[in-house]
Amino acid sequence: MTSIHQSASTGYQKNADKYQSGRPDYAAASLDWMRDALAVGKNSKVVDLGAGTGKFTKRICEVSDHVIAVEPVAAMRETLQANLPQVETPEGNALDIPLPDQSVDALICAQSFHWFASDLAVNEMARVLRPGGKLGLIWNVRDENVDWVAAITKLITPYEGDAPRYYKGDWQKPLPSPHFSPLEKQSFMQSHDGPAEEVIVNRFLSVSFIAAQPEEVQAEIAEQLRQLTATHDALKGKEQVSFPYVTEAFSATRL
Repeated sequence: MTSIHQSASTGYQKNADKYQSGRPDYAAASLDWMRDALAVGKNSKVVDLGAGTGKFTKRICEVSDHVIAVEPVAAMRETLQANLPQVETPEGNALDIPLPDQSVDALICAQSFHWFASDLAVNEMARVLRPGGKLGLIWNVRDENVDWVAAITKLITPYEGDAPRYYKGDWQKPLPSPHFSPLEKQSFMQSHDGPAEEVIVNRFLSVSFIAAQPEEVQAEIAEQLRQLTATHDALKGKEQVSFPYVTEAFSATRL
């Protein structure tokens, strides 16, 4: 990745704090997924590519003592460094991972692969993975079977423009690859629990293409989100809400 999509470079640079507070953590089941599907152990050398503020990096640190986080957006990387000072954070990106050939046991993209999915990026990930090493792709996906979650999606979708999105499926184009076995998928449910201002308002103000909007547009979106939480039967009057997610996790082996 020689450049970062404008929605990511602008939005994430401006709203790294909202990303950290508004985004859900990852389900405890993701620890078993790393241990079982990705064969990660305490001595495994693991790269978190597109690590953001370290939401998933923190989970990787629970199963491995050798974690390297690569994040090209400076504000996101600085938040990660402050929260996880034990993690290596070299500057780099998906087309220039600053590591030697065949030097890592696992490489994970958490909530990030759709931003840089390409043959070139997959080739670069294959370069740093040892033969038999594991590729992991994981996303927390909103559960739109819940009506108020679907209403939020309807509210924000007009602003997304050409921003890459998991649901569009374009991230699947470079996979399968000659470098990797076919992807295997696991899914598990979880929720993000907290005040509506955090798990709904801050969550969606942290979305790249929303965070990249002018402040007055962000304020209008925030007001619409607050209006929804104040009037929807499932949300109104509640000090704490549970935002439902489905975690979609994919794994493959470096051939």
